[in-house]
Amino acid sequence: MIASQSFHPHYDLVCVGGGIMSATLALMLKLMDKNQKILILERLEDVSLESTAAWNNAGTGHSAFCELNYTPMNEKGEIDVSKAVHIVSQFEKSKQFWTFLVEKGYIKNPEEFIRPVPHHSFVEGADDVAFLEKRVQAMKKHAQFTDLQFSKDYDTLKNWLPLMMADRSVDEVVAATRMELGTGVNFEALTRKYYEILENHFETPVHTMHEVLDVDPTSNEQWDVKFKNTETGQSIHVEAGHVFIGAGGGALPLLQKVEIHEKDGYGGFPVSGAWLICNNPEIIAQHDAKVYAKPEVGAPPMSMPHLDTRYINGKKELLFGPFAGFSTKFLRHGSYMDLFKSIKFDNIPAMWGVFWHNLPLTKYLIQQVSMNHSDRMEELRKFIKGANADDWHLRTAGQRVQIIKKDEKEGGILEFGTEVIHSKDGKITALLGASPGASVAVDIMIDVLHFAYPQLAKSEQWKEKMSELVPFWNREIEKHVDAFKTQRQRSSKHLKINQSRAVID
Repeated sequence: MIASQSFHPHYDLVCVGGGIMSATLALMLKLMDKNQKILILERLEDVSLESTAAWNNAGTGHSAFCELNYTPMNEKGEIDVSKAVHIVSQFEKSKQFWTFLVEKGYIKNPEEFIRPVPHHSFVEGADDVAFLEKRVQAMKKHAQFTDLQFSKDYDTLKNWLPLMMADRSVDEVVAATRMELGTGVNFEALTRKYYEILENHFETPVHTMHEVLDVDPTSNEQWDVKFKNTETGQSIHVEAGHVFIGAGGGALPLLQKVEIHEKDGYGGFPVSGAWLICNNPEIIAQHDAKVYAKPEVGAPPMSMPHLDTRYINGKKELLFGPFAGFSTKFLRHGSYMDLFKSIKFDNIPAMWGVFWHNLPLTKYLIQQVSMNHSDRMEELRKFIKGANADDWHLRTAGQRVQIIKKDEKEGGILEFGTEVIHSKDGKITALLGASPGASVAVDIMIDVLHFAYPQLAKSEQWKEKMSELVPFWNREIEKHVDAFKTQRQRSSKHLKINQSRAVID
């Protein structure tokens, strides 16, 4: 990572932001075509300091093994697993890309960014236990979930989750699922590895301390990218064939300046977060799992309560949360004016519609913001009954900007996923939204590459290379079950996340 002022007049691609998204796109494109000239710009002093940072990111390999909001039940009692099937397929593509990087020697020690951590769903009460069992039955019909386990047996649950089952009686009505193949991912560490590969193998460094101010069309169907060196104040212009805006919460304000009509009507709703962090090694040692429960009524999906084993900077950690908060900033290192500046004439109907139709969310945020340490500990004790307040401290996490978009019926709707906004010709692409975000970055960037390079994407050479990077990029798992199982085993072996659950220290 450098803060150099040496720039070429023209680039094939300019990536805005030094997080996981720009890193994934730049690396995939370089692997597809090493001759592509790419410029990566980051406004802060280093990469991965915002949403990609380990403490600011959920750190879950979002594979839909445990996230209950991915499998809603309708009024007829039918469980829709389509979103879970889609997300697990996306995450498998990420694993396949990481496997390629390990096999080719670009990444030497995958345990530095990915670890085997079982994924669990946990529920209490007869109705939710019945829901969970029905959910498992629906999911196990798909090849991605055949190894998903379910139990409401006290001894089994105590073996799976000893810390959570302590102080619970045999008579309590609880149940859990378990997926041995679950993972914990340090996306900050992964992103840094991507940028090391780009710099060392493809002479594509990240230019830090450079903030993109505007992107304007040129007379020759290119884009003029204006940015400044935040240390010297120097203003710089380069021409780009393609521009990708992957700046997390900073993507929307910049996209709103770009002269494409596809951006119209989009707004953003910022939500901050915080974790309870365990500071007692004896407690941390008793838990080895990611456990998701059902969110409260009115809570956004990103606020699903979970008790997580994490590996950050080589150290095992235990986190609980997230606890939602509110700030008008779009980034941790942003401005309190971000939200107000994002309100434009074209997105006012959507912004107002979202506010009016999401009053339960407003109530939920007010409740969360007013919590003190004692209140948060009471939430934790729903997971760990004997939790001691002295063993936990609060740590602020990152900012997320949820998508607000036009809706004819309600004026505007709040989206809790990720969405790629792109110009008709694909030369401008921008990523908005949050979870599952980093976990499915590879699949998102496959789409971006196809939007941006439609003619190249049709070539057999391009398709063959993409199949080498991500074998299932264009294959349906349900139609190639045996090949998928073989590929999953291959990924587990090379990423050292095989189901033997060997502890990697």
